[in-house]
Amino acid sequence: LSAWPLEDIDESLCAGAPRNEMERAWMEMALKNADLALQARWQSKSRSSSRLAALQEALELADPPRRIECFDISHTLGEGTVASCVVNIDGAMKKGEYRRFNIEGIQPGDDYAAMRQALTRRYEKVATGETVAPDLILIDGGKGQHRVAREVFAELGLDHLASIGVAKGEERKPGMETLFVHGRELPVQLATDHAGFHLIQEIRDEAHRFAIVGHRA
Repeated sequence: LSAWPLEDIDESLCAGAPRNEMERAWMEMALKNADLALQARWQSKSRSSSRLAALQEALELADPPRRIECFDISHTLGEGTVASCVVNIDGAMKKGEYRRFNIEGIQPGDDYAAMRQALTRRYEKVATGETVAPDLILIDGGKGQHRVAREVFAELGLDHLASIGVAKGEERKPGMETLFVHGRELPVQLATDHAGFHLIQEIRDEAHRFAIVGHRA
């Protein structure tokens, strides 16, 4: 629509040509709104593509990670432990793909065991071909949590999966997170204005929110 000036649009092609100035004004308003909506969608897709490309470069991935899954654990003093899995596809959150796991049979407060149980339940289905594998997995936790994740992937024959542990920074301040990237010896800390880092924060925060909502319920 944005390529066509409004005055060049053949109104006879519309469902019903305007019969007076008021109807013409309404039609022009509808066309302008549609044009703005299309431009906003294109801008959003461009922004998402830029963030995915930046993340690909920062993590040295072969391709932009189209499907990203993120896990978080929530409990109160070890009680009512819930694990969340949120999904981001092509830079957008896909709530229909979210999953929660009620964690049972572990020592209260053992976040490592909770993460192991959630990851095993999720990726057993990937290992058997029942569901699609993600391009990147985010683990909300530090080096220890990420180590547990890599153990699970190895046990399931999925050691090829890319993953990072997202550790909260000093005093848990946003922007100070440290990334433990599989295959790298040293942790990575991206600039606070890094586009890929913003995407990681957004997905991690959504996983945290979804886990807390499930725990409270």
